[in-house]
Amino acid sequence: MYSRTIVTKMLLYLLFKKHFTFCNLWILFATNRLKTLTMLSVKNIVKQYATHRALDDVSLEVEQGKIFGLLGPNGAGKTSLIRIITQITAPDSGEVIFNGQKLNSNHINQIGYLPEERGLYKKMEIGEQVLYLSKLKGLSTSEATKRIKFWFEKLDMATWWNKKVEDLSKGMQQKVQFVATVLHNPELIILDEPFSGFDPVNADLIKNEILELNAKGTTFIFSTHRMESVEELCDNIALIDKSKKILDGAVDDIKASYRNNTYVIEYAGDTDFTNNALFDVLETSDVKDGKCLKFKLKEGYTANDVLSEMLPKVRINRLAEVIPSMNDIFIERVKK
Repeated sequence: MYSRTIVTKMLLYLLFKKHFTFCNLWILFATNRLKTLTMLSVKNIVKQYATHRALDDVSLEVEQGKIFGLLGPNGAGKTSLIRIITQITAPDSGEVIFNGQKLNSNHINQIGYLPEERGLYKKMEIGEQVLYLSKLKGLSTSEATKRIKFWFEKLDMATWWNKKVEDLSKGMQQKVQFVATVLHNPELIILDEPFSGFDPVNADLIKNEILELNAKGTTFIFSTHRMESVEELCDNIALIDKSKKILDGAVDDIKASYRNNTYVIEYAGDTDFTNNALFDVLETSDVKDGKCLKFKLKEGYTANDVLSEMLPKVRINRLAEVIPSMNDIFIERVKK
């Protein structure tokens, strides 16, 4: 028989060992989880075409499971960067890391790419064409056919199998190419102006498919000039202008950082507030129940000070801060 002291020590040892093992496992899990948070790292990429530098020391990170907006005016360098990520071209210097590994040919089938310039064969039947593109991505004929039928049914394309591309509208062709892009279940999908050519109904349909795929874990790089789509879909963005990255971060954080103490207030009453010590009036207008002022607070004052000043004189119907839109921020940064 063991003494009580020995038994106690053994129990404490076993408890400590179990606790220590659990802690080690948790640390290992957390460490690996942190390592996998970044799906794509672009590091100091430079790309030169003759006398034109398309990308100048561009770096960015795309987190796993996020929708990342790649923004910039025409000719900024966005397409050059996408072509490097998809291995159509190579950088002159810098590197791209995909899922912890230097980007290589083994990653091609893990990435889907919908280019702005569409690449479908006009004389080829739709079903045959998507099947061909699917097999290029490594799918067997049977598996590809199964997935094509699923997506064609889902996007109301079931009767399109024997149609030719030239018989379809631009929006219908866009749906075909979207299916070809997502069919092989890539981990990363790059969409360059994906809503081009769509009517509002089909644009909303594709938007919902993007959100559904993203909810299942697919990561997206989304390049567009439609800033309303950026605000609606993107978690993070990078803005490229004249070959350089000039802004990046979470959409909400960027918008918050551009707040400038501008408000709109709607009120009923005859008091004139255009000349006061609290704010500068930017715009005035008439609204259904009175008047509307857009104003910017003077230094040292808050919206509460405005309410304290106005409430004894008029009835306040609405007060709201004006948060700059991504479109406003885009224009401001690119014009600098």
